[in-house]
Amino acid sequence: MNETPPRVRAEIDLAALRANVRTLRARAPRSAFMAVVKADGYGHGMLPCARAALQAGATWLGTATPEEALALRAAGIGPDEARILCWLWTPGGPWRAAIEADVEVSVSGLWALDEVTAAARDSGRTAKVQLKCDTGLGRNGCQLADWPRLVEESLKAEAEGTVQVTGVWSHYACADEPGHPSIAAQSTAFEEALRIVGEAGLRPEVRHIANSPATLTLPDSHYDLVRPGIAMYGISPSPELGTSAELGLRPVMTLTASLALVKHVPADHGVSYGHHYVTPRATTLGLVPAGYGDGIPRHASGSGPVLVAGKWRRVAGRIAMDQFVVDLAGEEPAVGEPAVLFGPGDGGEPTVADWALAADTIAYEIVTRIGARIPRVHVNG
Repeated sequence: MNETPPRVRAEIDLAALRANVRTLRARAPRSAFMAVVKADGYGHGMLPCARAALQAGATWLGTATPEEALALRAAGIGPDEARILCWLWTPGGPWRAAIEADVEVSVSGLWALDEVTAAARDSGRTAKVQLKCDTGLGRNGCQLADWPRLVEESLKAEAEGTVQVTGVWSHYACADEPGHPSIAAQSTAFEEALRIVGEAGLRPEVRHIANSPATLTLPDSHYDLVRPGIAMYGISPSPELGTSAELGLRPVMTLTASLALVKHVPADHGVSYGHHYVTPRATTLGLVPAGYGDGIPRHASGSGPVLVAGKWRRVAGRIAMDQFVVDLAGEEPAVGEPAVLFGPGDGGEPTVADWALAADTIAYEIVTRIGARIPRVHVNG
């Protein structure tokens, strides 16, 4: 029996993901590789992408929330298969569950150290902790002025056996802007943080600061571990660094819908809410059954590109919650014809970068916002 074609689907090419991991590992051959799979694998499906990355040589997985980390363990990815670091904690978080699941937790302040040591005592196990230093990003992480105290208290916790400091890390603010002065400043600050750690007597296993752009362009930042995120999914971290193809990466997600309607309309016919598009002549319109309720950015109204019947079309009028329209210029593709919103680009289709440009945003947002009602179809697993 033939399957009913989906309204819209996101095809995830796991072979491309594995190839991207190998490409990125070759950029940092002496460093361990952490596959960052937060935000449901940047919208690609956390578990299948994590497994594919491990097959390609990753030995660490990185998540933002503890729930993501615990879900990986619950799915059967054990400590013998991958070490997991989780870094976005709030007071009262599931510290004990993370400790018992052998998830390594990030600590950026004394409050977090207090909570994780208490949870370690309750569980009767030693917590694996990584200390994060704010070297200039201004988000999470401990300020250098407070760093010696955090290191001192961590050393005391190690002495009593409640924690083991396995890592020291930080995150760049502008590594995707080559030559930005903050890059050198943060690198210097990270070295200072490491000096303080060393003089205090802590001996972390891994030091890491390199995200995707740093992995691609800053060899001196690779240390013991690199943490690619967006690049692993085949997307360039920024136009300044080059296109995906120029970086040797292949986009992993292809987003395709089936045309729900093709119809003739006369000239001067309004299209979608507000009539921001009015047909300049008699034409045909194609209805694409996906909208901002699926994560298609409304900001791309009037500009988002779609490949239909071998030609680029643009969104005509406003993107609605569940659908949008393209002007087919009098052509009559069949109902059910694929409308490719984005993919690797080698079939002539737009890319994620094209949609980011149309929506005046970054490619990260385009893929991570694709909604749960769009099925992820993983191929080449």
